[in-house]
Amino acid sequence: MDRRQFIRMGVVGAGASLLLPRSVLAEIPDCPMAGGVYHTRKAPGRWEKKVDSHLPQIEVESSAEGVVVHVITDHKMSGTRHYIVKHVLLDADFHFIDEHLFDPENDKKAESVFTLPTYEGVLYALSVCNLHDTWLDFVTV
Repeated sequence: MDRRQFIRMGVVGAGASLLLPRSVLAEIPDCPMAGGVYHTRKAPGRWEKKVDSHLPQIEVESSAEGVVVHVITDHKMSGTRHYIVKHVLLDADFHFIDEHLFDPENDKKAESVFTLPTYEGVLYALSVCNLHDTWLDFVTV
């Protein structure tokens, strides 16, 4: 490939990235805090063996009320010894939308349901464990 063709391809690629909708490009941003302050599948930090039981799973469906978001963390609720403290829902700009607190003595599963009147874009969900920190995942609505 000659230099002109290489430059042309670079310009076309950069232009296309500006035209793609944000949801197509959505992912958890690379951030030095990932793996330390919060954890993701790609950056589990010191909790590499805890990903499957701590990363929130997010499911979205439409309803007459709007957008229904189900957040599930496949984590045992072992009283106050080891449990999911809460789920937090954030918008595409990481602004707070809502949260659900769990009662470790009474809740048997870490499942939350959030109903939003309308929403389009990326939603981030946090799952906070009392022993294994905060976990972040996302879904595009």
